Amino acid sequence: MALRVEVYRAELRRLKDWEPYLKKHSGLPGPRANLELVHAVGDEADADRLWRLSASTDEFLALCGTAGLGKVALMEPDTVMTWLRELASDGRWRVREGVAIALQRIGRENMPRLLADMELWSQAGPFVQRAVVAGLCEPALIKDRGHAVQVLMILDRITSSLAAMEHRRDEGFRVLRLALGYGWSVAAGAAPENAWPYFEKWLQSKDKDVAWVMKTNLEKARMAGLRAEISTRATAKPKPKVKAKPKPKAKPKTKNPKKKPR
Repeated sequence: MALRVEVYRAELRRLKDWEPYLKKHSGLPGPRANLELVHAVGDEADADRLWRLSASTDEFLALCGTAGLGKVALMEPDTVMTWLRELASDGRWRVREGVAIALQRIGRENMPRLLADMELWSQAGPFVQRAVVAGLCEPALIKDRGHAVQVLMILDRITSSLAAMEHRRDEGFRVLRLALGYGWSVAAGAAPENAWPYFEKWLQSKDKDVAWVMKTNLEKARMAGLRAEISTRATAKPKPKVKAKPKPKAKPKTKNPKKKPR
């Protein structure tokens, strides 16, 4: 991937008008957008170009600009984060993915700042919450245990929100549920001991969607250690004592009444 990104960067530097080139090499229509080109745009474009691309009606151009704004956010945090939060609810799923890429770019440079912003975003609607999960739950970002603990707390809040949602056929609910279906395992892999109480709590949930989220995370390969821990704890739990039923008291024998003399 790195080599292709460098090739695209070199070609973009030779161009004045990027848009025809980006559309031609977008990979769309098709199952996969050209993410190497997306990363090259983020590396090479200046702030003005990224702002312009992010507002495009063309999905690939908007993806490129949105993803690249992660670089600009380090210089203009308030303005960029407000725009990214709006784009997190965009009707085009690739643009929403661009928001996640932008957030991850911010996290690579300043994880404490990203965590602080995501604390606020986690209290918004499902599309924005999905961006939080996708932005934070990237293995390369969660290497510090303290950061992992903060991510677990954010995921706990978002899972509570998921459990309280009523309109479960909406697209926002669907994408948030899918994101949580892998996000917990990423954070838990970095801090398994801290993750255990959350899993213990949510695995007991009667909500079928929450149950699916937690079970799906436990199936991930990186969760082998936590699966073993859960199994061990479940076996070690003392079984509740069953109180013996009291024996029924024997009924007193009734004496035959004496016959009255005739």
